[in-house]
Formats: sequence, structure tokens, C-alpha cells
Amino acid sequence: MISRPQMRRASRALSPEDTDALIERGEYGVLCLSAPDGGPYGVPLSYVHLGDSLYFHCADRGFKLDCIRFCSRAHFVIVGETRPVYDGSFTTLFESAMVEGTLEQVQDGEKKAALLALAQKYLPEYVEEHARQDILRSFDITTVLALRIESRTGKAKRMRR
Repeated sequence: MISRPQMRRASRALSPEDTDALIERGEYGVLCLSAPDGGPYGVPLSYVHLGDSLYFHCADRGFKLDCIRFCSRAHFVIVGETRPVYDGSFTTLFESAMVEGTLEQVQDGEKKAALLALAQKYLPEYVEEHARQDILRSFDITTVLALRIESRTGKAKRMRR
């Protein structure tokens, strides 16, 4: 694992528990990858957190998968609530989390569990009636990726009390 520098504004670091809570309630994030030409590539994705992994679904081919084949290391950036404020100066209140790890394609039971968890997170009212059939119908043409979490950090700027 790569050694990262300390957070410059350490007073804004979220506790591991608050970081995990933000990861759980986040709606989407940006997956940051290295492109085959050496350049950066970022793509916004919905996700679900299960155990020590974040899961994403996508088509069975495309540039994102080309990037992962080139380099499976990734960052995923989640932005929570943000709010511009004026408190004697212009600033923004925010919360964010960064997750680092290695991506891998998952299969079979892990793939099905991740797809069901995504359906439950985003459209829970449709899970019982539709999710299982829809997952079976597109199972063979859907790719599910797991970001195996190696490290995570959170940061927030909140109003001073």
C-alpha cells in the first residue's frame, strides 16, 4: 500500500465511525482510475457498501473496464452535504470521504448479492416485486465490480459553535 501524507487540516478529519456513516448514506461518488494512456479518468457511479467492499454495476464493456484492466488500483470519492455560507468570509460547509483499494470483477453469488443490495438501497419499494426478475434478465450482460477497501478517510468543515 502506498503511504499517503497526513491530512493538512487534521482538525477536519472525520472519525472512522463518521466516515463509515457518510459512506453508508452517500448517494453516489466518483470512481478515479488511471487510463491506459497514463492520464486520469473519473466517472460518477452509484454504489453500495457491503462488508469491506464497495460495489458498482456497469455494462460488460467500455472505457472504465479498459482502465481497470490497465490498473486495478482506484480511489472513490463520496461527497455528502455541501452548503455555501458567509460567516465573515465566503466558505463552504462540506463532508466527504475517500476510499482507496483494488477493483475486481465479481461473479455468481457475490454479484447477485451486490445487485440486490443496490436495488434495496436505491429503490427498496420495488425489490420484492421486480428486482429478482430484472437481475436474472440482465445478469449475463451486467458487470459488477468490487472495490476492496484498503483505506478510507473522511473530512468535514462544519459551522463553528
